[in-house]
Amino acid sequence: MSDSVLERFTGTRSEELANDSRACDAGPPDNLGAFGYLRGIRDRAVMLELQRRDGSIMAIGYSWLERVEYDPSDGITLSASGRRIRIRGRNLNVVDRPQVQLFQAIVRHRITWIREGTNDEHMTTDEHLTIIESIEW
Repeated sequence: MSDSVLERFTGTRSEELANDSRACDAGPPDNLGAFGYLRGIRDRAVMLELQRRDGSIMAIGYSWLERVEYDPSDGITLSASGRRIRIRGRNLNVVDRPQVQLFQAIVRHRITWIREGTNDEHMTTDEHLTIIESIEW
């Protein structure tokens, strides 16, 4: 009975939907300026993409993260496969948008990308928002 209702409204049978890998993909992340955030309650990122101003990009698998540390004076440090990655900036562990904190979201695998801001963004962005000044690896 449920298949006939599903077919009638979507043209898709439940077996086809269950076998379609796209049905399980998370939607696009919210662009919060300094980072991309998966809002869905069950959404989890597989990898974290780190984007520098100079165009270089590194992506690390969340499964390789051994430790994530936050020090207000030093920023966020990611330890992954013997490599240390340092993210420096402002408001790295404060509520940036309703219920969104960069550090907490990394710990929960909700961040898909982080990017360094431009010098103009550092000067013109609201002082309460998260700004990434540097990413070092």
